[in-house]
Amino acid sequence: MARYTNKYRDKVGRAPGTLIHVGKASGAGSRITLIRYDEHTLEEKQPASAAQAKKEVTGQGVTWINVDGVHQTDLISGLGEAFGIHPLVLSDIVNTNQRPKGEDYREYLFLVLKMVYAGEADGDLVFEQVSLVVAPGLVISFQEKEGDLFEPVRNRIRNPGGRIRKMGADYLAYALMDTIVDHYFVILEGKGEQIEALEEELLSHPTEKTMHAIHSHKRDMVHLRRSIWPMREVASLLGKGEPPLVQNATLLYVRDLYDHIIQVMDTIESSRDILSGMLDIYLSSVSNRMNAVMKVLTIIATIFMPLTFLAGIYGMNFLHMPELGWRFGYPLVLLLMGIMAGGMLAFFKRKKWL
Repeated sequence: MARYTNKYRDKVGRAPGTLIHVGKASGAGSRITLIRYDEHTLEEKQPASAAQAKKEVTGQGVTWINVDGVHQTDLISGLGEAFGIHPLVLSDIVNTNQRPKGEDYREYLFLVLKMVYAGEADGDLVFEQVSLVVAPGLVISFQEKEGDLFEPVRNRIRNPGGRIRKMGADYLAYALMDTIVDHYFVILEGKGEQIEALEEELLSHPTEKTMHAIHSHKRDMVHLRRSIWPMREVASLLGKGEPPLVQNATLLYVRDLYDHIIQVMDTIESSRDILSGMLDIYLSSVSNRMNAVMKVLTIIATIFMPLTFLAGIYGMNFLHMPELGWRFGYPLVLLLMGIMAGGMLAFFKRKKWL
């Protein structure tokens, strides 16, 4: 959040709907891709501007306009003017720190989702905001940067016999949401494998690195929960059938999507509970190891206490000590020390302290 602070300061006092990008700008410029299809035809284009994209929307079939990069506010503003998108919606699109939500503007639906995938370099989770504007025969998707999880959806559109070619824009919006939610399962499956390996390490030889790994996984689960939990409200909005843009044929799929979201949430909660238990196990293991060390040191100190007592007595420099002039005094004291140490060890064994 620290890197977004200055951007938020720029928004203070501005009129509602002022377009100020909040987030990390990608190095490349924004890019528009367009797919127009129906049951029999398919076209894929790359409009150079918002006006050209508007001309490609003929009202026949379904048109999917995808925008990669929301940091160029001029392009976002141009799309808003071309398609009649409310300024507040545009402001939410360029603010990539939005909470997932769904809003009904009568003429169109506005949906904000969080897409998650593993980073290519270090495997850390990367969260990206995806905004959808869904109108009759039209879906406009806005992403923070190039590269997404939607290629399977594009391949389904390219398949002439696919169900998606026979459905409307509401089904396309569902397909995009379903792809995002399904990828949460992929991420959680990978996290589950990592947690299992971490659990084995925890039981065999826990280290400080193990604790840091547990904290890292817990932090990821918090971010995942924060991203998926509000998406339940989005699916619920669509599944109630109240927005007229969602057809009855799509409602069944949307309700199935809602079930998937609940399943993801349950998996996240289970993983969080497991990680909390693992942290308790780690702390208990460290405490037990410390207790074992202290036990050994205590036993050693206890054994040497009477020996030190004897050594202290015979180390005193009194002139008339009876055993000082005795020939067998030294061996006898050593023998006495050995008997005392052996007796204490036998006593500890019988008490099962060793």
